[in-house]
Amino acid sequence: MQKNKLANLLSLIIILMTISSCSSKKETTLLFIGSFTDKQPGKGISIYEFNNETGEAELKFQLDSLINSSFLRLSPNGKFLYSVVESQMPYHGKIAAFSIDSLKGKISLLNMQDCGGRNPVHLEIDKTGQYLINSNYTDPSLSVFKIKPDGSLNENSQTIPFQGSSIIAERQAIAHIHSSNFSPDGNYLFAQDLGADKIHKFNIVKNKEGDISLQRDSPIDVKPGSGPRHFTFHPSGKYGYGITELSGKITAYKFTKDSLEFLEDYQANRKSQDIYRSADIHISPDGKFLYASNRGPEENTIAIFSINPIDGKLKLVGHESTHGNHPRNFAIDPSGNFLLVANQRSDKIVIFRRHLKTGKLNKLPHEIMHGTPSSLQMRTYKFHQ
Repeated sequence: MQKNKLANLLSLIIILMTISSCSSKKETTLLFIGSFTDKQPGKGISIYEFNNETGEAELKFQLDSLINSSFLRLSPNGKFLYSVVESQMPYHGKIAAFSIDSLKGKISLLNMQDCGGRNPVHLEIDKTGQYLINSNYTDPSLSVFKIKPDGSLNENSQTIPFQGSSIIAERQAIAHIHSSNFSPDGNYLFAQDLGADKIHKFNIVKNKEGDISLQRDSPIDVKPGSGPRHFTFHPSGKYGYGITELSGKITAYKFTKDSLEFLEDYQANRKSQDIYRSADIHISPDGKFLYASNRGPEENTIAIFSINPIDGKLKLVGHESTHGNHPRNFAIDPSGNFLLVANQRSDKIVIFRRHLKTGKLNKLPHEIMHGTPSSLQMRTYKFHQ
């Protein structure tokens, strides 16, 4: 009897200590890493706790037995994580939905759905967190999913195929949908077609049941041989910027009522090259600077541009080495103080402190050694006291 009382008392003390520890935690920033796994089941998703003062990161969780979970997207409310699964395989890939335990830094699988084609490469979620758009590269298509209230995915309700080609025969023999973005007002979707040198525009049509469908509109032509890859809208909603993989350029657009109006393009690489492999593009939270990644073969850099708030045009600030090979993806942390680069072929993530006034990057000594990192997502979670 006495032993039972003692055991119960110890259990109570442990519970109270846990509650006290959790309640004293005001916030945490989590870094989610998606990876290629060499087409075999492996450690596809990892979660680190990121120190907002020092830039150091501590591993909290790894999810094994995933194949090529190479692109991640957080829901707008931060409660759910979505990942492409089985990208670059000879069969249809999948989209996986996970719930996030932000206090423990863990995720739990909710469900998976067929993505409607081979090689899913990008996920986009609207601001309401109700709709997810997947881009398939090898079977050029977009697939539309409705997100349930619990974060899981319905089966895809629409798959839209694409045809087309352009002037670089070995890369543009067919269409290749590489990404898509909802417009700032949520009324349109713009899809980047690397193979056909187009930005496809869709009207968002919603029915009485709250489901959406994509209705084709006139596409926007991009310069032949460009290979549009990723795109981002400015926080003001007035401008949009695309990175073209094959010509290594950043293209600036003005977002009008219903379309993108070309402004100017800028070389993203430090020097002229025979082959370009520009990859990712992001804007700082304050809207003052734009960053783009370039993946070899002659340079692995982050290009830094300042953004003119009056006309949206860019001015080159400089280039920073990524201190690694093949920076496929990078992320700016929610505070805007850090920029993290996933050097896929160097198996490491390099961390920079970002100068808020100049936009320049200063490499920190901390690096995250991680196998073939390909996608980064970050979010700061606040806890009630």
